[in-house]
Amino acid sequence: MDIYLAAIFILGLLAVSDLIVGVSNDAVNFLNSSVGSKVAPRYIIFIIASLGMLAGVTFSKGMMEVARKGIFHPKFFSMPELMMIFLAVMLTDVLLLDLYNTFGLPTSTTVSIVFELLGAAVAVSLIKISQSGEGIASLVKYINTAKALAIITGILLSVVVAFIVGAVVQFFTRLLFTFDFAKKLRRYGALWGGLALSVIIYFILIKGAKGSAIITPEALAWIKSHTGTILLATFAACAILLQLLMLLTKINILKPIVLVGTFALAMAFAANDLVNFIGVPLAGMNAYQVAQTAADPLTTNMAALQKAVPSNTMFLLLAGLIMAITLWFSRKARTVTATEINLGRQDEGAERFGSSAVSRTVVRMFTSLSDGIHKIIPRPVFKSMDRRFDTTKAKIETAPDGDTPSFDLVRASVNLVVASALISLATSMKLPLSTTYVTFMVAMGSSFSDRAWGRDSAVYRVTGVFTVIGGWFLTAFMAFTVAGLFALSIHFLGAPGVIGIIIIGVLIISRNHRIHKKREKEEEVSEIFNLKKVKDHKYAIATTFEHAGYFLEEVAAILDTTYDGLSNMNRQFLKNARKESKKVRVWANIIMANTFKTLRLLQKEDPVYTQKYARTVSVLQEIAECQRDAIRRAYDHVDNNHKPMLEVQLDELKQIKELVVQLLRESALAMKQKNIDNCKTIETSKESLIRLQKGFDRNQVKRIQDESSKTRLSILFYGFIRDSNLIAEQTLSLLKIFQESFDLEEC
Repeated sequence: MDIYLAAIFILGLLAVSDLIVGVSNDAVNFLNSSVGSKVAPRYIIFIIASLGMLAGVTFSKGMMEVARKGIFHPKFFSMPELMMIFLAVMLTDVLLLDLYNTFGLPTSTTVSIVFELLGAAVAVSLIKISQSGEGIASLVKYINTAKALAIITGILLSVVVAFIVGAVVQFFTRLLFTFDFAKKLRRYGALWGGLALSVIIYFILIKGAKGSAIITPEALAWIKSHTGTILLATFAACAILLQLLMLLTKINILKPIVLVGTFALAMAFAANDLVNFIGVPLAGMNAYQVAQTAADPLTTNMAALQKAVPSNTMFLLLAGLIMAITLWFSRKARTVTATEINLGRQDEGAERFGSSAVSRTVVRMFTSLSDGIHKIIPRPVFKSMDRRFDTTKAKIETAPDGDTPSFDLVRASVNLVVASALISLATSMKLPLSTTYVTFMVAMGSSFSDRAWGRDSAVYRVTGVFTVIGGWFLTAFMAFTVAGLFALSIHFLGAPGVIGIIIIGVLIISRNHRIHKKREKEEEVSEIFNLKKVKDHKYAIATTFEHAGYFLEEVAAILDTTYDGLSNMNRQFLKNARKESKKVRVWANIIMANTFKTLRLLQKEDPVYTQKYARTVSVLQEIAECQRDAIRRAYDHVDNNHKPMLEVQLDELKQIKELVVQLLRESALAMKQKNIDNCKTIETSKESLIRLQKGFDRNQVKRIQDESSKTRLSILFYGFIRDSNLIAEQTLSLLKIFQESFDLEEC
């Protein structure tokens, strides 16, 4: 039995690991609305969410039964067989969730644990069937197919229900309050707040009380018998309190609603999802305890696990404490949260996801449907509704950190109220509903109704949603398959198999950590280009050119890499340059978006200068396109294994490259330091470039005439010089615009 005691110890360690990776993924569920709306400083949000989780773990008692008997029938398994299942499940769960966290994709911890239990149980059941000589049809005897199908159906149904409910509630809420909601809030805000808080109390306290480990049966009976009274009293008390707050203070009453909703959703998350992290280890401990009391602990069936087993409140609180600590220190939690906020933000900007054929088709379909609805609705009605959804009237307050919220408090309150209501209802029914599916789809539904998915961003947002949803199906497949393979490995290899899987897992997690750290650094660099404050046009212009300096520095580095790759016929160098080129194009798009913001501030200034400054956009586009074209030409040449360039051609291109790179770096330095003194000196580089180009053109013509340079080499040579020359010309144009933007006193 000592080896199984060691297995319990490993399960305990895996439970801690699973709590960490699980909270890192699921924190988005309750942080999305509060962080996205900037309702309060981050530390306040985290304190409230932590308290919510600590309260929620005490409501998860009933959910623990799912890990013991929700997916399979324990009476048909022995303790060693259950240990194989539980070890395989926990090892798979830690690896799978950490993988999703690394790439910032929210997935369902409920789906992962359900399909891991299913995969491992099926694998062990097939082994038992083969050993006993039973037919494959007897598999249904081991697996709780009815319960498993009910869980899976409930999870999939939640995707559709959450999106529709979120969209409908947000539509009518926005129709009532509009984007300029200050006046409407003073009229109806107290009633809306009373209703919202009543919903939270109803589903969290009344419905969730059935699973609480601290509420006595007598208290539960009293709550049930006085439901109506509690609801009415809550609604009246909250409405009166919020109305007094509006009359006596300048507090935006949506803020306490969002903060209470954050507490509620964190509580619902802990109550519903704690089983995903510690349910399996607790079930393993229960199986070990049952086996110890049996005459033959290794062969006795685990029918005792079919009965309800009281949860240890201390274990639940310890788990809640680990979850709260993880929330504060997990960097991956912030990465996952950023993905969902980016997909639901109200304003335009750089999109994380690209376009796809499916998303384009869906957008066209909904556009046609929208056009058809417009024809049916009477024009006066449509115009009246359209005015209430006018986003130009939105007055979103800038956060203390200078950043703009991704969406307003009206949508944040809807997200929290609807999601917490749906999740808590599922918890009361002891159905392990996916909190990720619900909160994500509610957020997407509300952003859809809020017209956050405009014509210029819809296709990218839809691609992002489909990517996340596709990841959910991949979660189910991977969870089932990997857990099954791990269970088979543990069965045939025993303890060495467990140790081997743990070692491989540690190596994979270490690799994921390095990948995430690298991605974080890239995002930190991109964050430099976010123009947070655009109240003053002088500051905005100065910052735009500073960003352009970083942009030119990177273009110079890419040209260096491209030349090295071409001269050495090194495909990997050019592949890296192509990757960096994509990043530079993203930077260019962000700087151009900042330029548009600045132009809006300049509309009342000198129209002649405004027109000149607007040329920044076309200049940046041209530089980005030219560097991409140079890389593409070089990569295609090397990738197709064409002949290397002649030494004399490489020497000439090197001179051109060095001159252009020097021009880029000097221009970048001038813009970053806001120093126009060196602008005239830099402009003399153009004359040197023209002289070099003329001489090299004559040399290349001679090489073509004596046939020492074949067609492909000649095309590549001229193409590289053309792109380099255009980059230099556009850089000097940008430098001239910069020079006109600052006089000597400002510099």
